[in-house]
Amino acid sequence: MLSEESLREFQQYGMCVIPAFHDVEREILPIQKGIYQIIGLVAQRHGVELQREPFQGSNFDSGYLQLLAKSRVYGAEVYDLVKQIPAFIRLISAPESEHLFSYLRKTDSAGIGKGSYGIRIDIPNEEAYRSQWHQEFIFQPQSIDGLVFWTPLVEVSLEMGPVIVCAGSHKDGLCQYTKGGAYSEKSGAYKIGIHDEECVVSKYEHVAPLTKPGDLIIMDYLTIHQSGFNVSDRTRWSVQSRFFNFNDPVGMAIGWKESVTAGAAIESIFPQNFIR
Repeated sequence: MLSEESLREFQQYGMCVIPAFHDVEREILPIQKGIYQIIGLVAQRHGVELQREPFQGSNFDSGYLQLLAKSRVYGAEVYDLVKQIPAFIRLISAPESEHLFSYLRKTDSAGIGKGSYGIRIDIPNEEAYRSQWHQEFIFQPQSIDGLVFWTPLVEVSLEMGPVIVCAGSHKDGLCQYTKGGAYSEKSGAYKIGIHDEECVVSKYEHVAPLTKPGDLIIMDYLTIHQSGFNVSDRTRWSVQSRFFNFNDPVGMAIGWKESVTAGAAIESIFPQNFIR
């Protein structure tokens, strides 16, 4: 499941790539088919006629940008619905993923936090909803030794914007954060950024692995990372899920809080890590 080389890489850099972790035919293709069907149904519901070829894995998102051009609301409807695809639910809670987390964190009490999983849809040349530099624990306060599981649904090129990681940053603890600074024009949790961000991230080597469907990136909850800039002509689709450790004393002390998207007031949970 994890080679000695990958294990060393994970321990050193706070992340590693496991090629072909998921079976494309059995696990990825059903998610892609579900997305294709949902795009078609949302278009049908709103009277939008799509010109597209019959489904195959490489064209699963065909029609999405056309739908989005008609209305942002239609695109948001797809975003909410794809998280309800049964094949997606099976993937994020797969026994292999739980076993990998339990092995790395030496626990028999793995959990998946409320609101801690989804399918990201990163539209070309859009900044408003791009995820800037952050650590997962500040937004997913279930356990400090949690892990992010990230796998693409499309082959990620440099132009499409691979996830960018500050290698080894997990060793330096939780950063200081601020709200309403450089990202004050963004909405919701996207307003929150690392204090003195440029100085902090400049300390580390930046790694941006290129991946394809079936590959898995795992990341420590304290590893600083951000979404890449999508300057291609295609939307970047990716699956994120997150495991936490019920046995972690830090998570236990704060009560295994839900994610920010599920309503956690992180400035109250981490007052010592927020600069007003």
